[in-house]
Amino acid sequence: MKPHEAGAPWREVWRRFRRSTIAIVALIYGCMVALCAIFAPIIANSKPLILRTPQGLRFPAVHDLAGEAQGAEEQWEGKVVLRALVAHSPNELDLMRRLQPPSSQHRFGTDDVGRDVLTRLIHGARVSLTVGFLAAAIALLVGAVLGAIAGFYGGALDWIVSRVIEIVLCFPFLFLVVAIVGLFRPSMYTIVIALGITTWTDTARYVRGEILRIRELEFAHAARAIGARDVRIIFRHLLPNALAPALVSANFSMAAAILTESSLSFLGIGVPLPAPSWGGILSLAEQYIDYAWWLVLFPGVAIFTTVAAFNVVGDRLREALDPRG
Repeated sequence: MKPHEAGAPWREVWRRFRRSTIAIVALIYGCMVALCAIFAPIIANSKPLILRTPQGLRFPAVHDLAGEAQGAEEQWEGKVVLRALVAHSPNELDLMRRLQPPSSQHRFGTDDVGRDVLTRLIHGARVSLTVGFLAAAIALLVGAVLGAIAGFYGGALDWIVSRVIEIVLCFPFLFLVVAIVGLFRPSMYTIVIALGITTWTDTARYVRGEILRIRELEFAHAARAIGARDVRIIFRHLLPNALAPALVSANFSMAAAILTESSLSFLGIGVPLPAPSWGGILSLAEQYIDYAWWLVLFPGVAIFTTVAAFNVVGDRLREALDPRG
């Protein structure tokens, strides 16, 4: 048996996955949110996309996308050729328009200092998806490595990894994350690390179980017979065929990370201001909930739909990977 015959045939997995219309809709929605996050400085920015100056065409918003430092505003003055779809920046203050309801100028209204809520939601998607992706990646990496080592060697290593998993699971998840974030200065990367080192346990258990199953298959014995080292057997032959359930777990981890980041920002220990985040907007809404309903509705819908989309995709992917499906 060839190594990759032990894993799920991804073409067949996709055929099973696309049977579900709601899963396809959720996947498309997730991709749209991801594109909005990636291209947020182009979609929502008070700086023009294309500016005609005496020196030629300039692209101020594109510089923001590339993360390049900008000079003073007068350095890119000229004739605007093309503006962003939402012509507001996430930290642009306008105290004369504070707490205004949705209108043609501010489609999702403004917050307590006149910032455009739609713009902050678009840029906040960057924070949420970055936290979700990086936290899931750390959890996948740590869990896959520890699970593979425990499943391949067994014995004392398996016992140690299993006990570490049980210790981590003994603590309430949110309490452990809050404790870690509280020990350090709150930031996006502190949250990422805290989530990554507390959510790897499911991945480790899934990978360990798969390694225990496939390490006795023919291709694993063949690799040993030709003298392959343990590291090569684990990471070249076994682990690629044991990642299918771990990838499903990673998808759920992304959804959980997005929800947790929003919760931490709501509690005031998440991404610090003035960086836009969905939970931060909801936290602000608590003070004005009686009359600024848009501060509750729009970020709440953004969090709910994004988390639901990742959960639907993960659930359908799990069904598609089941050979009995």
